[in-house]
Amino acid sequence: MTPFRPDIVDCWMFRVPTTARGVDRPEILLIRRSPGRILPGLWQCVSGSLEPGERVAAAALRELTEETGFGPADIEAFYDLDLVNQFHEPTYDAIVTAAVFAVRLRPNAEPHLSAEHDDLRWHDLDEAHQQVIWPGYRTAVERIRDDLSEPERAAWFELTLDGDRAESDHRSPKLTRW
Repeated sequence: MTPFRPDIVDCWMFRVPTTARGVDRPEILLIRRSPGRILPGLWQCVSGSLEPGERVAAAALRELTEETGFGPADIEAFYDLDLVNQFHEPTYDAIVTAAVFAVRLRPNAEPHLSAEHDDLRWHDLDEAHQQVIWPGYRTAVERIRDDLSEPERAAWFELTLDGDRAESDHRSPKLTRW
């Protein structure tokens, strides 16, 4: 096997708050790129480059902390979405690859934006799917909706915070269906 390292990582953030009516509906956090950056005004997930020698999953968690302030205490579960997006980026005149991850945050988790972004919003799954522009982004939202909503299925995508496959009993996952 020849390892292939992506150029960037994407990390989608969602939480499942408990409402007064007891209906748990997931929310995806979208953050808007600041003026003066490539693609200003784009609503997106956390995204960033890998550092030399850095594990791919570790880069996703580092970028999550740098761009939102979320750390281990905020994370209920960490997932590899089994998705690698490729796209042409004219500013680099190259094809860029992105390994895609997701974190399920605690129900009351709230971000702190870095200077890379100028706004944030929690959206329900349908709103997030409608709001994002890129097809790869819509696919990531669909994977969260379709694969992470079922605890038995989600357990197969789960990673430890060290980036290894979680050694959980897939028949009795720790998180509940939303």
